[in-house]
Amino acid sequence: MNRTAASDTGLTHFDAQGQAHMVDVAGKDVTHRVALAHGFIEMLPATLQVIRSGTAKKGDVLGIARIAAIQAAKRTADLIPLCHPLPLTRVAVEFEVHAAGSRVECRAQVETLGRTGVEMEALTAVQVGLLTIYDMCKAIDRGMTITGVRLLEKHGGKSGPYVAPQPGTAAR
Repeated sequence: MNRTAASDTGLTHFDAQGQAHMVDVAGKDVTHRVALAHGFIEMLPATLQVIRSGTAKKGDVLGIARIAAIQAAKRTADLIPLCHPLPLTRVAVEFEVHAAGSRVECRAQVETLGRTGVEMEALTAVQVGLLTIYDMCKAIDRGMTITGVRLLEKHGGKSGPYVAPQPGTAAR
């Protein structure tokens, strides 16, 4: 198979021969790195009411989802093969209930003092937080849908800041 060298594609997880590898970050500076991600889980209004009222049979849905999201951020390197294990200095997870649209938003902000960013940790936290809501409420609503998971911001490191465009605006 003919592959383009990593330097030609901008893909850092491939070497010059096209083989996957873990990026060497030894030469990078240690900086404060922050990533913010979010996503939604859409559901029936009755399911949202169960979450809001705290009457789910499995317990406090959002409280357990928060702990799951934090745990997921800490375990990202165990799930994504080429991610570096990072000493996280902060993981903050918030949920916001949106009655209009019958959905719950999950936001995760992850921080480290390190040589590589925490985007994957923030995205993993959001996904697992939303999956935990699904797991805890699937007995009453198997049609829930996870949508819109994306990186909103990242700061720190050589590539500088990134702020996602607002929906409906021009892409990066």
